[in-house]
Amino acid sequence: MSRFSGALQLTDLDDFITPSQECIKPVMIDKTKSKTGAKITVQADGYYEQSESGKQKLQKVEITLQDCLACSGCITSAEGVLITQQSQEELLKVLRENQTLKASGDNDQVRTIVFTISVQPLLSLAHRYDLGVEEASRYLAGYLRQLGADYVLCTKIADDLALLECRQEFVERFRDNAELSMLSSSCPGWVCYAEKTHGNFILPHIATTRSPQQIMGVLVKQLLAEKLGVPGSRIYHATIMPCYDKKLEASREDFYSEVNGSRDVDCVITSIEVEQMLQAEEQTLQQFEPSDIDWPWTDQQPEFPVWAHEATMSGGYAEHIFKYAAKELFSEETPNELQFKALRNRDFSEISLEKDGKTVLKFAIANGFRNIQNLVQKLKRGKGPGYHFVEVMACPSGCINGGAQVRPTTGQHVRELTQQLEELYKQLPRSNPDNSYTKQIYTDFLDGAHTDKSLELLHTSYHAVEKLNTALNIKW
Repeated sequence: MSRFSGALQLTDLDDFITPSQECIKPVMIDKTKSKTGAKITVQADGYYEQSESGKQKLQKVEITLQDCLACSGCITSAEGVLITQQSQEELLKVLRENQTLKASGDNDQVRTIVFTISVQPLLSLAHRYDLGVEEASRYLAGYLRQLGADYVLCTKIADDLALLECRQEFVERFRDNAELSMLSSSCPGWVCYAEKTHGNFILPHIATTRSPQQIMGVLVKQLLAEKLGVPGSRIYHATIMPCYDKKLEASREDFYSEVNGSRDVDCVITSIEVEQMLQAEEQTLQQFEPSDIDWPWTDQQPEFPVWAHEATMSGGYAEHIFKYAAKELFSEETPNELQFKALRNRDFSEISLEKDGKTVLKFAIANGFRNIQNLVQKLKRGKGPGYHFVEVMACPSGCINGGAQVRPTTGQHVRELTQQLEELYKQLPRSNPDNSYTKQIYTDFLDGAHTDKSLELLHTSYHAVEKLNTALNIKW
């Protein structure tokens, strides 16, 4: 469950994309000629340059998320980056400013504050505060409303839509070219790695379906905005996610809406940042008035506020698509509980469908960069094991063990904590994406399934990043 730069742990190539040793952001330095040169001094309040012209405080260099995405240097899969618009401090600042505007009656400037909570942070926070998952969702909703939230949403509708779109995309690709492996796209750490490290070779393999976070962004900034009668730019949309890479994903230019003049997701905070915010106030979740999760999408409300998707903890892509493809392509029914076979380690497993003595479908789940690297290298050598679909997640054990989940507090081993979170997940009701809610979204908002509008709003594209060759660039 490592959360820091791989440069600090070069012996464990499992949680990073490439060592953080070659940030290439250009920095403008004003140089002045001096006969005696300049001297740098370190004082309690910063660094100072002493020269003939006097003493001048040196400014700090800021590296934003956009710098990271645009550069060809380093990016890590579970690393807190010093950023300006993706932090708890920035979030709290926006919430305070909005409360001030409300109090002053300046309604033209007031923004609608919307929070979206992913299921994995709920599991993490429920365990941290010794609560049931549904109970934790209500206390967290109450806490967010106390901070200034107008709406608190779950990701169920976006999780459902992501599975429906991804399964249809797989079936279409399979019919077009059954030899081309399709790789999942919901993990931004994996996508960033693919763009920066393997470029145009691997990108055609990656599904174009947006992640649930970014589908929620579209639904909030367009559908919810329409229902509320406000422009999308007047909605501030924050999400609570299990890993830092979701901050990078939200900052991609692909997810900036020209129509709304704003990003689909304005701010991402993580499980551990929620814990830090509570600790700063010396409070726990239980101290807040519980509140229900909102469901603004359809008139009919789901029975539960929190849902699981299949048995795996990262969205259920491999399981759901395997079941659907078996029936759609080969008219084969599969059991509700699929049995994936673990291979070299517990983070790489596979499943096959045989018909008439022949393997017609072969799927896998690959978690952690060690397994991802092995998979990609086999694909590059053309000696791959013939997987038709692989669910790829950057973190070992998947999203439930995301890089920004709450850390163990009692000296507990990370694997033991992960197993306890898995048990909490198994207790959740299972969502069936083929439901009345998704049908209504397709009909009322997307002009139907498989339309130009659904393709535009629920899918995205990827971009190979040219990499500089430097002595510090370690190829692995």
